[in-house]
Amino acid sequence: MNYRQLSPPDYLKNHIRFFWTLESDDSAVFSRSFRTMAEGCPGLIFQSPDKGPMYQFDKKLPHIFIYGQSTRHADIQFGAVFSTIGICFFPNALKAIFGFDAYELTDDCTCLDLIARKDGFLLSEQLLETDSLTDRIEALSAYLFFKLQRNTRYEDEAMQFAITRIAQSKGNVQMKELQQYLQLSERSFERRFKQYVGISPKLYSRISRFQAALNQIRLGQHSRLTDLAYENDYADQSHFIRSFKEFAGCSPLQYQKQSMQQVENFYEKVL
Repeated sequence: MNYRQLSPPDYLKNHIRFFWTLESDDSAVFSRSFRTMAEGCPGLIFQSPDKGPMYQFDKKLPHIFIYGQSTRHADIQFGAVFSTIGICFFPNALKAIFGFDAYELTDDCTCLDLIARKDGFLLSEQLLETDSLTDRIEALSAYLFFKLQRNTRYEDEAMQFAITRIAQSKGNVQMKELQQYLQLSERSFERRFKQYVGISPKLYSRISRFQAALNQIRLGQHSRLTDLAYENDYADQSHFIRSFKEFAGCSPLQYQKQSMQQVENFYEKVL
């Protein structure tokens, strides 16, 4: 497989972490199965229809869709031949760009083409008229920038501060401290956070902690799971393994031995 990761244009850098592309090689014969993990970010996936459909839990997915926060792992199946473009958004993107409450898409997805048509954009046609990666990324970026300009009123500086603080602390910030700093009640803080991010601040903190540990595994920055657990403030190794299985669908050791990761938080399952 061929994987590339690309930076977003400057005018979208506060809302998009990166673009990515994944293509099968010429020797592909069998269908491929990939597993997504809880990553704390929504995203977008486009698969050219002539390369075949995508399936999740035996449900056919739209050829272009946006998805919300994932609270658990999930499997996606591709055909033997595929050519996919993806976007990894920052946590604020669904509310800031599209204007709807982020929790509406938690553990779910929706067809982006239908949304774009309501805005007067023939997005699918634009993407299918060219095989150029640059042109496709430009078309996606132009549409997302159009949406962002229309929905600037949905930016929430307080919630953006909370997201940043939780991420920087790797999920180990005290919620009461954030509430007091932002001068919000617990109920108001949780309601606004779910609207802006899609999940509760406590769950986002748990996923941030899992992601911090996962990154150490990717980089080989650990010697024992016990050390990794304590470095990331898990109660013990068992607590860490339970959390890892919840969000990744396998144990840390299984992930190291059986996965062939191409894209962040989106790895091929090896049977």
